[in-house]
Amino acid sequence: MKLLRTIRLDPSDTIVFERAAKPGEWAVSGAFCFWNVDAEKLEGKPRVAFRSGLLGVASLGWSTLAQIVEAKESDREALIEMLAAQLVRHFGAPDLAAARKAAAEEAAFAESLCIHPADTLIAVRRTFEQGEIREAFRSLQPREKSRLPKVFSFLEVEGEDETPAEKVDLIGLARQK
Repeated sequence: MKLLRTIRLDPSDTIVFERAAKPGEWAVSGAFCFWNVDAEKLEGKPRVAFRSGLLGVASLGWSTLAQIVEAKESDREALIEMLAAQLVRHFGAPDLAAARKAAAEEAAFAESLCIHPADTLIAVRRTFEQGEIREAFRSLQPREKSRLPKVFSFLEVEGEDETPAEKVDLIGLARQK
């Protein structure tokens, strides 16, 4: 079985997100964080999180990239339990049983993104279209069979058919911090 873990190749996540995920956290899409938000009115760091963030489950911080890693069933169960507790504590889930069901669905979705080999990086592009959140995921695979991908050694990119409609102003975001 494979799951997603947050990864930080450079310090940019600590600049562009209000709260950056710690490297190595279990990760899920995190789109549910925006279910009651008017995505069209988001600005600054919350907008960046909406557009390109993967959610680190332990910190509820955001990561631009997640890495596909080999996992055991006990890892999946730990991910579900941790996310369920977060759903009760921070997102208003009525009880742990309901939260576990939702967390299991999130974990299953994250697992479904892990069709590529271990160490492949996953990124998301999230948009708000016709009243719905839409996600497009892309994968970055290492050029060589190295344990940890190097920043400039990627060969294959999938899911880059669409060009983002706008650019991120890193300098402006850094000034907000």
